[in-house]
Amino acid sequence: MAEIAILGAGIMATALTYPLTENGHKVRLVGTHLDREIIESIQKTGVHPNLDLKVNEGVTAYQLEEAEEAFAGADVAMSGVNSFGVHFAGEHLARLVKPGMKVLSITKGMEAEEDGTLHMLPEVLKSFFDPELAKQVSWSAIVGPSIAGEVAVHHDTAVVFAGDDQESLDYLADLFRTDYYHVWTSTDFLGHEIGAATKNIYAFAAGLGEGLLIKEGKQDDRYVRFNYNAAVFAQGQVELRQFMILLGGIPETADGLAGVGDMFVTSMGGRNVRAGTYVGQGVPFSEVRDNLMKGVTLEGVRAISVIGGALQPLTERGIIKPEDFPLCRYLYEVIEHDAPLDMPWHKFFGGEK
Repeated sequence: MAEIAILGAGIMATALTYPLTENGHKVRLVGTHLDREIIESIQKTGVHPNLDLKVNEGVTAYQLEEAEEAFAGADVAMSGVNSFGVHFAGEHLARLVKPGMKVLSITKGMEAEEDGTLHMLPEVLKSFFDPELAKQVSWSAIVGPSIAGEVAVHHDTAVVFAGDDQESLDYLADLFRTDYYHVWTSTDFLGHEIGAATKNIYAFAAGLGEGLLIKEGKQDDRYVRFNYNAAVFAQGQVELRQFMILLGGIPETADGLAGVGDMFVTSMGGRNVRAGTYVGQGVPFSEVRDNLMKGVTLEGVRAISVIGGALQPLTERGIIKPEDFPLCRYLYEVIEHDAPLDMPWHKFFGGEK
């Protein structure tokens, strides 16, 4: 039996407690300062209010001020926060993690320097650790198409555990594998993190076609916009591969669960798609951000802002060409400068020939 401590009590972090506890392991779920009501609900009723499900026996919920108690003696330390909380997680885990622990992250995304240099969030998380401690723990991440609620109710889910150390990956995979939670492993840590971060860009774009239908009053028509969405999705896959090559991942990783697989499931719905749908209807993104979806966490929009914002300095440095990443560049203009919906089709797939 293993002891797993998780920082963050969001729906994905909590959903991952189900396969762990069903395999006989103990989970200590530590809420952030934003999770106080969630932790209180679990402590009093056993129910996670956002999942609307009771957690399994074997899960113990802790408030943030009890984090040291929760992490003491744990075999695995997990970062269960989203991309907006990576600095918070890094600061706390740097003092909670002890030598010999296995650090496992579900935090996806990138950060960029002024010159466009991009860093994966596990790298950012690691930067908060004392260098000696960082060497004394293993670093891994969970990536792939995984909707939290589906994991919690035992829908078949296929994911990849990626990291630098195969022995640690095998250990972690065995903790989680069930008859519904299917785990592959890979030492292409960088490539899988690239896919997990960049797919959110193209999930936002998946809403644009639906928004056009609503704007035209044709959402119930026999003929919809599958052609539109398919072309956008395909260009997204082209750019996923380009990001792999640019940042040093294995190009084929873009074709698997952490690339096209994760992009597919994220494009099927959710907050990022809803934001794109508003833009497709003709609503300026600033209106979506400031009013229609004010306060809503939009991972895809953050990815567009950070990664799309890095493309111009990378172009100026001669690292990429001006014609590279036309969809990502266009989406950056949409969310940063309220560009209207005018898909640059002629620039896709290497340019019309």
